[in-house]
This record gives sequence, structure tokens and C-alpha cells, in this order.
Amino acid sequence: MFLPARRWRLPYLALLTVVGLLLSASALEAYRLSGGTRPWEPFLWEFSSIAVIGLLVLAVHALVGRLAGRPWPQQLAAHAVALPLFSLLHIAGMFGIRLLVYGLAGVEYHPDALPTLLVFEGGKDAVSYLSFCLISRGVWMAQAASARAQELDRARRELAEARLARLADQVQPHFLFNTLNLISSVMYEDVARADRLLCDLAQLLRQTLAAQQRAEHSVADELALVQPFLALMQARFGPERLVVQIDADDAARACRLPALLLLAPVENAVKHDVARHRGRVTVAVSARREGDELVLAVRNQGEGPAPEPLPPDPDGGLGLRNLRERLQARYGTAARVDFGPEGRGMVLHLVMPCGC
Repeated sequence: MFLPARRWRLPYLALLTVVGLLLSASALEAYRLSGGTRPWEPFLWEFSSIAVIGLLVLAVHALVGRLAGRPWPQQLAAHAVALPLFSLLHIAGMFGIRLLVYGLAGVEYHPDALPTLLVFEGGKDAVSYLSFCLISRGVWMAQAASARAQELDRARRELAEARLARLADQVQPHFLFNTLNLISSVMYEDVARADRLLCDLAQLLRQTLAAQQRAEHSVADELALVQPFLALMQARFGPERLVVQIDADDAARACRLPALLLLAPVENAVKHDVARHRGRVTVAVSARREGDELVLAVRNQGEGPAPEPLPPDPDGGLGLRNLRERLQARYGTAARVDFGPEGRGMVLHLVMPCGC
């Protein structure tokens, strides 16, 4: 009932053994100086005490855990009962072991009188009991703090999953309607093109739904989601207005990242530049591995006259903030997000650990 978790049993036994050996070595030196002739006696004295204490400490730890959170008067009353019981069990167990071993060895053993034992051992047991209670209290507090940290981490993961669901919804209804209208407009003139568009749309929806079911996937899976989206956008605007470039090395493709991480930035690159630019725009997505880091970039570069600057976009700002918060919740300070102008366009850099 009071045994520690299996993974802690061997370390706990090793700790008791080390403490017993250290105390025995110290007692042995004093024993020899006093003229003792049986070197095993100090080891018996110390290990008999350590063995009983080792069991009682587990019970004390369980008691402190059960009393946690209760009013202080109840805790003090419980400890007032447990302390003398702790001392009596320690004395009884310790001297029971000694009497048994001495009997088996055929050596007479005469412990001190019971009142003397109770006073001498009881004083030491009171100090030991108080020390064990304080240590146990610290252990329980550390475990509670760890549990709270795990609960906070779980809440953050759930928040990230909620944001993931929101990002999945960024295949917005107006995009779907525009794509269906595009397919409708060409289906009687170019059946093969309409078929390709339907296939790209089906692949995009299928990949998006699949990504919603998992927290992370590989860069290759993420690009397999981005490619049909850009193919549909290229079909909508025409290859003369939208040029798509996707470049990812094999090492980067094997890395793992949060699902649906790139869809929103790529969509923003199309919405904020291609849809407003009168010339050709290149949207480039790159991925490379640098050591243990994955470096992603989404660029849009326009040709010809630059579009008029947009007023502050709350949706774009919110998307970038959600992207930062999502990476921070997942990787902490190991992830970085940089967004700013580059040439005649904008670039978004994402750096995060490459989990394979």
C-alpha cells in the first residue's frame, strides 16, 4: 500500500543502503575504539534502524499526502497521534530485528531498560518524524506543482487544437464558392480543366479534414495540403498573374510540424498581394533543414506597379499573432517568427525544432 512507484523502488532501496553503510562505517570506528570485538554489530544496529525507518517513512509520506488541504487543527491532531505510534513501531521493529539476529548468532543481547529506550529513541524519533514530514510536504508540493504544470500544458494543447480547428476553417466559404463558380464557368468549355480543378478541390478538402484529426504531421504532408490550394489559386488568377514555387529538400520534408501551419500564411500571401497586384506575382514556399532546426519561408514578390498599401488588417494581424502563440505554446523560445518586407514583396520566416 505504501510502496513507492515501481520506477522509484530500486533508487529508494539504494538510498537506504547507502545511508545504512555510511552510518555503519561511522559507528564501526566508535565501536572499535570502545573495544568491541564483533565488527558486524554496528552494521546490525544501524541497518535494523534504517530498515524499519525506511518502511515507516513511506507511511508518513502517505499520511502527509492525505492530510494536505485539511484544516491545520486536524493535521496537528493527526500528527500528535502518529508521532508516538511512529516511535513505538520504530523501537519495536528495530529491537525485534536485533534480538532475532543475536538469537540466531547465539550471542546475548541486553538492551537498555524500556524507559531509557523510550526517552532516548523517542527524542530522536521526534526529530526524525518532523524532518520526514517537512521533506514529504515538499515532495507533495513539488508533485502538485508538476501536476498543475501538466494541466496547464494540456490546456495549452487544447487551445492549440482549437486554433488548429479555426485554421482548418480558413478554407473559407467564399473561397469554396469562388472555386465552384470557376469550375462552373469552364466545365462546358474545357472539361479537362474543370476535372483538374475538381480533383484539386477534392484533394484540398480531403487533406484539410485529415489534418484536423492530428496535431502534427510531416512537412511533406503540409506541402501536399498547400499545393492543391495554390493550384486552385493559379487556376483562378491564371499562370500569367500567379507563379507558384515550392522548394523543399528531403531532410526538411521529413521534419514534423504542427498541422495546417502554412495554409493561412500562403492564403494571406495570395489575398494581400496577388488579388490586388496588376502584374505578375510569385508566391514561393521553401523549407530547409539547418542542423536540428527547420526553416520555412513564405514569400510573395510582385512585378510591375506595386499595389496601393492596405489599411491595417485585423484578420491578418490576428492570424500572425495566432501563429506566434501556437508555435510558442508548442516549442517555447525554440521557435521564431519574422515577418517583413523583402524586395517588392513580403516574406514570412518560421524557425522551429525539426522533430522527426
